[in-house]
Amino acid sequence: MQIISTTAALTAAIDEAKKAHKTIGLVPTMGALHEGHLSLIRRARKENDMVVVSIFVNPIQFNNKEDLAKYPRTVENDCQLVEETGADIAFTPTVEEMYPDGEPKVTYHFGPIEEVMEGPRRPGHFSGVAVVVRRLFDLTQPTRAYFGEKDFQQIAIIRNLLEQIKYPIELIPCPIVRADDGLALSSRNMRLSPEARAIAPEIYATLQQAVEMSEYEDVDSVCTWVVDTLGSFHEVNELPNGLRFEPEYFEIVDDTTLQPVDDWEASPTGIVGCIAVWLDGVRLIDVIRFRPVAE
Repeated sequence: MQIISTTAALTAAIDEAKKAHKTIGLVPTMGALHEGHLSLIRRARKENDMVVVSIFVNPIQFNNKEDLAKYPRTVENDCQLVEETGADIAFTPTVEEMYPDGEPKVTYHFGPIEEVMEGPRRPGHFSGVAVVVRRLFDLTQPTRAYFGEKDFQQIAIIRNLLEQIKYPIELIPCPIVRADDGLALSSRNMRLSPEARAIAPEIYATLQQAVEMSEYEDVDSVCTWVVDTLGSFHEVNELPNGLRFEPEYFEIVDDTTLQPVDDWEASPTGIVGCIAVWLDGVRLIDVIRFRPVAE
């Protein structure tokens, strides 16, 4: 495996692959890799001649400077995992290498799909995601790009980006990978204290119960129940160090338009529930499918 840190060296490697008519799979990451990332790399390895994994903490998608500063950076270990998982290239650029002219001035707009959930709570986030993803697409010219479904809204944004820029790249959404106790794997999980990590699986447990409730309760009732259940968890359980769940949002939406639904039969394609919860100063997100019910 090659570890490449410059765009010039990456471009040269991609040019060689293109001359050999190789298919290229891109797995964009911000590092601090876990089994969820590795599952993307394994799938890319099965479906492409060459696999490129980017490891880059993109500053322009953070609207919270403290969150950017605290984001875990484990490049050496990440590169070892990338190699063990079978990728061909680990691309590890600096900020200056990715944005040689300084912070890009271009902005992207995505209409209604960015006006819900993460959008209004993280101004500029999705434009920053689009800028870096477009940059990676330009550098790697992938046949396919792989993203995890935990960032469900981000996948919709990138699909829209591909429509805007008209790149013939196949977007491959991949299932959420969970720990044995149900917690969705995330790089941010390593910032949880042991006490917080022990209760974090309650997020997914609550979402699972919400799916069961959807068989006999309406959408609004389920939404209210999820927020109230997590928000009051500390009141009915003895938690150490003042721990508590602080739900930021829980929305039940059409899985294509991402617009809220008010009826379980409102979507022709499917319905998902998306949640963001603060715990121990860490923002955790998760997604669960309501309709059609996952097999």
